[in-house]
Amino acid sequence: MERQRSFSSTSTRFLVFAFTISSSLIFMVSLFTWVLKSNPLIHQDTHFQFNNSVLNLDGHKPITVASLSSFSSNSSAESLNHPILKDTHFLKPENESGSGNFSVFKQIQIQETEPEEAPAPASAPLMEDIEVEANETAEGDEVRANPVDKFELPSSKEVIFVDKFKAPPSNGKIEEKVMNGCDLAKGKWVYDENYPLYTNGSCPFIDEGFSCDTNGRRDRNYMKWKWQPQDCDFPRFNAAKMLDLIRGKRLVFVGDSINRNQWESMLCMLMAGVQDPKRVYETHGRRITKEKGNYSFKFVDYKCTVEYYVSHFLVHESKARIGQKRRPTLRIDAIDHGSSRWKGANILVFNTAHWWSHYKTKAGINYYQEGSQVHPKLDVSTAFRKALMTWAAWVDRHINPGRTRVFFRNSAPSHFRGGLWNSGGHCMEATWPLNDTSGMGNPDKNIIVEDVILQMKTPVTLLNVTGLSAYRIDGHPSIYGKKPGTRYSSNIQDCSHWCLPGVPDTWNEILFFHLQSKQKSKYH
Repeated sequence: MERQRSFSSTSTRFLVFAFTISSSLIFMVSLFTWVLKSNPLIHQDTHFQFNNSVLNLDGHKPITVASLSSFSSNSSAESLNHPILKDTHFLKPENESGSGNFSVFKQIQIQETEPEEAPAPASAPLMEDIEVEANETAEGDEVRANPVDKFELPSSKEVIFVDKFKAPPSNGKIEEKVMNGCDLAKGKWVYDENYPLYTNGSCPFIDEGFSCDTNGRRDRNYMKWKWQPQDCDFPRFNAAKMLDLIRGKRLVFVGDSINRNQWESMLCMLMAGVQDPKRVYETHGRRITKEKGNYSFKFVDYKCTVEYYVSHFLVHESKARIGQKRRPTLRIDAIDHGSSRWKGANILVFNTAHWWSHYKTKAGINYYQEGSQVHPKLDVSTAFRKALMTWAAWVDRHINPGRTRVFFRNSAPSHFRGGLWNSGGHCMEATWPLNDTSGMGNPDKNIIVEDVILQMKTPVTLLNVTGLSAYRIDGHPSIYGKKPGTRYSSNIQDCSHWCLPGVPDTWNEILFFHLQSKQKSKYH
């Protein structure tokens, strides 16, 4: 009896022990399973791997990072067969809501790695790895990027900081090409029988110095060249559209005689859209000559004016006492005294360059003045930059970008051979454009102009005509800048200005192109 009671007690303890162990194991397994399911860190990382077409390098429709927020985890296999998505892998967090949409992308990192499959050709871009960390917030589904995150293009070493997911900004020149569809400065001259846009007989506004045909030039090929940018079809000038663009406005050209060249070209081009030439007149009754420098032509039916104001340097030409004499100086710290006429214009086209190559300005001896100080000697590039900064300060202070568009035309090259304008330089034999201009380079003044424009608050569009004009050695008056019998001596030719019709018509076609775009940019 005693043995039976002992055996029963032992059996009961064993059962209790076994039950306790089993219950503990079940509890631990349940706890571990619950931890696995409830911990968001385990399934937090979502990995995407894109082929290079995500940056639209192969011509397919681009996929931006922001557009990923609209992809559902239930996307069909058919939608993933898109050539941009075929190398893309989605890993869905198990604790996501039924929609499967990604709410916030916390960090973006783009790194260059070697392709996982067969190596690409040397010229092909490398495969990109994009790691996106997804997390839920209570703020909603707006996609944002941390301002310190870096977005690096595979084809560039430049690092661009982005706020929100949008296409990274390009530098100004690339942005201009995208905005307008082409880079106007790159192209070629194409012979076109549909040119010129006007003739000397149809335009009464060409002064003697630019009227080469009237002055006896017999070859007419220089009139028939059209500039063709390499990346787009350049629109032919439309006088009626241009007049509509400037209806009720003031179009003002300010600068040296090369800008007067362009202004006269514009007058002639606009006359093609005027039904009654008598309803276009100079408001002061002046006839255009090189002796007078200020003109305002009114187009009555369009209630607009097309004006020109001479300003060789854009800054004030002055005088100062140097020793016992008063000598001409250039106040590079003071705007031209005629600047009051520029105010209130709706379109302003500036230039200066031609006179900065004269002996006096190049030498810079006792010529450049700031305040009461006349510099004994000052480098012409330094003086030019100071003068441009004075002009830029005036524009920023007095021009309202909401009312006025500002353009600056860079330098137009001269083509003197065998000397300068006053020492036997000539271009008379040239009747055809040059085939190569690689030896000319970009003038230092153009670089200074671009630098100054970049520092301005007011948007300024650069009319880049230097390169395209460099080919046109055939476009200058040469000996045909005066009528027969009153010509220059054989030792003096004009290889700086331009015959009309001619090259300045193209500059105005570029101006027309930009005015139609209705874009304000510091690069063109």
